[in-house]
Parts: sequence; structure tokens; C-alpha cells
Amino acid sequence: MANPDPETIVKEAKTVAVVGLSNDPEKYSHEVGSYLKEQGYRIIPVNPTEDEVIGERAYETVDQIPERIDVVDVFLPPEKTSEIAEDAVRAGAKALWLQEGIENAEARRIAEEGGLAYVEDRCMRKTHESIQKG
Repeated sequence: MANPDPETIVKEAKTVAVVGLSNDPEKYSHEVGSYLKEQGYRIIPVNPTEDEVIGERAYETVDQIPERIDVVDVFLPPEKTSEIAEDAVRAGAKALWLQEGIENAEARRIAEEGGLAYVEDRCMRKTHESIQKG
């Protein structure tokens, strides 16, 4: 299967699990998660230290989420992304998305071997905004 381009992933996604989503409005994960929710995406926070973020129930891990996930959007250091990739594959997600500044060859391998589309070092919000501008 060819890896779809990031714009296609953003256009087709409905449910986004945001790993590392914080209740702290100063954190970029909070800004992006809030933005995506405002744009109509179903946001599912993944943060073991939170019960609820931006009005949504938070889960400890991606594979605990009881509903279908289109994109797993990751705001964690690169060394933690391989484990997230494994969770995303187990959860049956369609894509693994590592935010700007995050790259990991092992996470890419796990995601792609598991049949997931893969994006790294790119912001989902900025990609959505560029689509909106046309």
C-alpha cells in the first residue's frame, strides 16, 4: 500500500488520538488538540496523568481506546514513539503522525509494517490550515 500524503490523511480523518495531550494551555499539544476539536475532529486524549483533557475522557494508552482511530498524533520525545507505534498498530489505527521535531526510524518501521500510514516532523494543525487556505 502506498503511503498517502499528509493532506489526504488530514482530509479523511475523523477521529484523532492525541498522545501527550496536556491540560496546560501553554503546551503546544493543548493548542493543536483544541484547534482540531474546533475543526470538527473527534479528539481522544492519551495521557496517563490526566482523567480528562479539553472536555474529553483521557486514556492511558492508545490501545485502551474503545473506538476506531484514524490518526494517532504524537507529542512525545522520539525515544517514546516506538512504543506508541506498537500501540497504534494494536489499536488498528490508520495512521501514525509524529509532530514537528519528532522523527524515529523504528517507529516508522513498526507503523509501516503494521499497515499504518506514517508522517513525521510535521504539524497536523499546520497541515489542516494549509488545506483550508487552498
